[in-house]
Amino acid sequence: MTIDWDKNPLIPAIAQDANTNEVLMLAYMNEEAYKLTLETGYAHYFSRSKQRIWKKGESSNHTQEIKDLLLDCDADTVILKIKQNGVACHTGRKSCFFTSVIQDKIILDKEVDTDTIYGVVDTLYHTILERKNASVEQKSWTKKLLDNKDLMLSKIREEADEVCVAIDEESDEQVIYESADLLYHTLVGLGYRDISPDRVKQELGRRFGMSGIIEKENRSKK
Repeated sequence: MTIDWDKNPLIPAIAQDANTNEVLMLAYMNEEAYKLTLETGYAHYFSRSKQRIWKKGESSNHTQEIKDLLLDCDADTVILKIKQNGVACHTGRKSCFFTSVIQDKIILDKEVDTDTIYGVVDTLYHTILERKNASVEQKSWTKKLLDNKDLMLSKIREEADEVCVAIDEESDEQVIYESADLLYHTLVGLGYRDISPDRVKQELGRRFGMSGIIEKENRSKK
């Protein structure tokens, strides 16, 4: 039995501990990720938020060694029987399934401090997504911005203007402070649209080595 990639260009991939059968995470694979997983013996996925192939553990080194790969009866879902090196979840928990709906609480503690692994931008973005998916009762400034698009957009414009003023008239410390405010509010905007900052990095990488004039000309042709 083989996967019909024309019919199912993206399939669910469930990572399961090979020894305990505990389900650790759910991700997605396209044909390239599937082939890389089989060829390398390590789990590769297609990130819908980053819009690219990623090897599990490429930043954290918390890789998943493939012990077996099971295909379901419809050939549109796979289970990866794995040896998890480190933790499966980007939050530093063993499993991505750590929130109990019935108990209304987090049932798994963090085992790893991921802040030092992923960097402040990625950590902040994931925190913003957590606030986005939080219940209405959980109040925060981030949640307020995400629930009020007009407020969010006005804050991004306001912070961008304050950066300009700081660069023109104020101290280096104030430029840094205002830039941090702008970055935070921009990340909230990206979170609102479910656009990973990794895609911004990819775009910057694409432009690297290309002159600004050529880049603008190419953009105007689209």
